[in-house]
Amino acid sequence: MSIDKEKDITARLLDKSTRRKAFEDMVNMFSSRLYWQIRRMLTYHDDTDDVLQNTFIKAWNGMESFRGDSKLSTWLYKIAYNETLTFISKQRETISIDGTTDFDDENSTSMLNTLESDTYFDGDETMRLLQAAVAGLPAKQRSVFTMKYFNDMKYEEIAEVTGTSVGALKASYHLAVKKIEEFINNHE
Repeated sequence: MSIDKEKDITARLLDKSTRRKAFEDMVNMFSSRLYWQIRRMLTYHDDTDDVLQNTFIKAWNGMESFRGDSKLSTWLYKIAYNETLTFISKQRETISIDGTTDFDDENSTSMLNTLESDTYFDGDETMRLLQAAVAGLPAKQRSVFTMKYFNDMKYEEIAEVTGTSVGALKASYHLAVKKIEEFINNHE
């Protein structure tokens, strides 16, 4: 994605006369990236689509408060991040939590089976294991890992999205990598 294109869309979003078309361009530009950011934190395609739609609804409703102080992509990632955490939180409220660890055999087998049956997942065995491991991480570690590993975001950008210090993000990422390595080693 071009920085100039992002700046152009941002300028057009700030102008009420060009906002609607700029918003459409923004959706086209960021839908795929945001979808995969959200998808790596959620298990199901339909849930991801719902959160993505909510992200763009929040963005549209928040246009008046967007001043262009941060990059458009950072603003959208922050909305998607918050919407994803809200979804996960609501999902956990409806499911009884039995106190098992995220990486127990029952949960990991269930996650691997879910990925195998998902028509939208087209990765190989290694990617399937990686996705299952990432899905088993606590939500904040999952989001940090996803933004750093899959989206190649800098810690400073992630800090702006999450409101977390760079040091805490580095620690979170390190813990996530260790848990993922352990998961993959136990399932090979």
